[in-house]
Amino acid sequence: MNSTRYESESTPGARMKATARFTGLLYLVIIVLGLFSEVVVRGGIIVPGDAAATAANVAGSEFLFRIGFVSDVVVFLCDVAVAVLLYVLLRPAGDTASLVAAGFRITGTAIYGVNLLNQMAAILLLGGADYLSVLDPGQLEALALFFLQLHGYGYDLGLVFFGLHCLVVGYLLVRSESFPDVLGILMALAGLGYLVGSFTLFLLPAYASAVLPVYIAPLIGELAFCAWLLARGAEPPR
Repeated sequence: MNSTRYESESTPGARMKATARFTGLLYLVIIVLGLFSEVVVRGGIIVPGDAAATAANVAGSEFLFRIGFVSDVVVFLCDVAVAVLLYVLLRPAGDTASLVAAGFRITGTAIYGVNLLNQMAAILLLGGADYLSVLDPGQLEALALFFLQLHGYGYDLGLVFFGLHCLVVGYLLVRSESFPDVLGILMALAGLGYLVGSFTLFLLPAYASAVLPVYIAPLIGELAFCAWLLARGAEPPR
């Protein structure tokens, strides 16, 4: 009996479902910690255009700010794993396309990782180190806000690559026999949302706030994909 059970659990279909569900779990970690870092931590600490208030918030909530930093590190570690796992899951729908999707996601993750140093720069500037005494407090606050704004631009640069990843994943999901077409459509719309938001910031920054609703599409698309992976896994291709 144990031998039969082992054989049934080790079939390609069972392994594919297990891989899909593990991918969904990592995707859930990415979504939860990513929203925590962006909305709860940075959204509650950074005051756009007000260097003094932002500096006071960072100083008063430095440990929370560092928790947000570590949360982002965990997100990006999971991102690399998800890129590889999605390549494995979607390869039957297109070997080259799935490799391209993984390449876009990993490139974006590399940008995110390096970009995190801009957050740490803000903490160091406001840390009161002796070698920074040559700058007055106002200059330090302005520099700290500058690096936090630079982090925002770096994040959107990474989202360009991630948006392209979502577009290719959407294409693969539509082609795949393992997932419903609607997931592919939602992920493609998510990719378009990221691209519109990022390129608006780069080209027409005055309108960046006006296009914020486009990020509803990525939220819906990624949540739907994550939920499907967790609940249903993936069906083996015929």
